[in-house]
Amino acid sequence: MEDANRRLMWHGMCPFLLGLVTGFAEQRFANMRMGLAAHLEGVMNGTFLLALGAVWIQVRLAPVAKATAYWTALYGTYVNWAVTMLAAVFGTSILSPITGAAHSAQPWQENIVGFAFITVGIAIIACALLVLWGLRRKAPGDPALRSLL
Repeated sequence: MEDANRRLMWHGMCPFLLGLVTGFAEQRFANMRMGLAAHLEGVMNGTFLLALGAVWIQVRLAPVAKATAYWTALYGTYVNWAVTMLAAVFGTSILSPITGAAHSAQPWQENIVGFAFITVGIAIIACALLVLWGLRRKAPGDPALRSLL
């Protein structure tokens, strides 16, 4: 995962840009509030990836765990934006009572969006837990820990 921090920052700018462009289309969606949410998701998820890229070299995890954190971060951020966009296009209301108020879509559309939002939530929580664990004070390979030995 050499140079992963730089790739995370690149991926941070991509959803950030997608979020900005989404802002221009908000009024064209079946659910404009969800369009605004998609705009914000792109911008916020991009900012999250930029911040993650900035601290990535400090995350001390086993290679498999670090790769899992990396890919769940990318999945969670990109799919979150995409599903929120899809919810805005379909006009769904599942799992979003505020932005989905007074909207409903076909049951299959509601189910797709609902399932996708659940997978996004699981991925982002898993990523956050892994990164938090990797940033703990006495992580394996931490120079401060080696100086104690």
